[in-house]
Amino acid sequence: MEVYLIKPGELTLKGGNKADFEFVLKRNLREMLRGSHASIETTHGRYYVRTPPEGEQQVEGVLDRLMGISGWAKTRIAEKNPEAVCAACVDEAKALFDGGARSFKVNARRTDKSFPLDSYQLACAAGEAVTEAIPELTVDVHHPQNTIFVEIREKAYIYGFGRKGCGGLPVGTASRGLLLLSGGIDSPVAGYMMASRGMKIDAVYIHAYPYTSEEARQKVLRLAEIVGRYSMGIRLYTLGYTAIQMRIKEQAPEAWATVLLRMAMMEGAEKIARRRQSKCLITGESLSQVASQTVENIICTQSRLKLPVLRPLIGMHKEAIIRKACAIGTYETSILPYQDCCVLFSPPHPVLRGDPAEANRLYEALELGAMIDTAVRESVMEKCGFP
Repeated sequence: MEVYLIKPGELTLKGGNKADFEFVLKRNLREMLRGSHASIETTHGRYYVRTPPEGEQQVEGVLDRLMGISGWAKTRIAEKNPEAVCAACVDEAKALFDGGARSFKVNARRTDKSFPLDSYQLACAAGEAVTEAIPELTVDVHHPQNTIFVEIREKAYIYGFGRKGCGGLPVGTASRGLLLLSGGIDSPVAGYMMASRGMKIDAVYIHAYPYTSEEARQKVLRLAEIVGRYSMGIRLYTLGYTAIQMRIKEQAPEAWATVLLRMAMMEGAEKIARRRQSKCLITGESLSQVASQTVENIICTQSRLKLPVLRPLIGMHKEAIIRKACAIGTYETSILPYQDCCVLFSPPHPVLRGDPAEANRLYEALELGAMIDTAVRESVMEKCGFP
């Protein structure tokens, strides 16, 4: 059996409700591993996953997407005596050397105080054993290419190829929110970021067929699938807004079209959110990135809402958002050339600093309420990225 050691993230800083966070983390891990032959053990702030060798790829894929852990590593288990631990460190060092490492250090931690060597002594003994066995591998305590970690707990765990986890909090510990998901770069990143804060997310997509193509809808489904793999699945609601957009185009001042459409989208999203008992809406807005995202226009678009709107990207610049999209795997899908309704119906000279009173006067004159109710009633829900 192969063993993986998992380090919880910031939930270790929680106080009296720490057990609740740990319960959700373990539940999520168990759900994501469902159908595999892996088993989960927990002890003293660590989680261990055991799997047959043929299950390694699935387990590692799950651990790369599990919110709430700071890191994980495939781990060697040794007998709890100095000789066996040092021998396991030498085996780990050989693997590191074969992988290209030429310098190392040993980081030892002794939780079991009955072990005959303290942490410093164990690190020195293991380091000496490694350099004797592999003279080409030198000790560098300040800037090593790799670190061999030793943890003396109920067993001795040794690992060197540690991987960084998603961090954050386990999904499901911070209520539920509804993401306004488009086919762009920003909104999938916003959904991921709120999931990393423990929020369970659903999503709504505004579709205007035939002006937005079926390929555009499939693109959004794919984005929901990718984000859903991190967030324990997403229920994606597609709302048909063709008639609503045509009314805005025909009856509203052209410069106001984007702001008024955003107001209609927000109203429809809030209705879906209340149906799902979501506590907030989530958008991918970044301050002043486009005309609808100036402070004044943001005030206009949310002016009719009762639920709060969370904007995790509001202070991020585009390059940082793109880097995050690349890291989570949504970027290549987001840049596919299928545009959503916001882009297709964008006026050449949009209003930049709308007045909320004027926005609401224009919006009420459009009488969109019944049309939005119909779109919500006829919405289609699809499950994306569930374990």
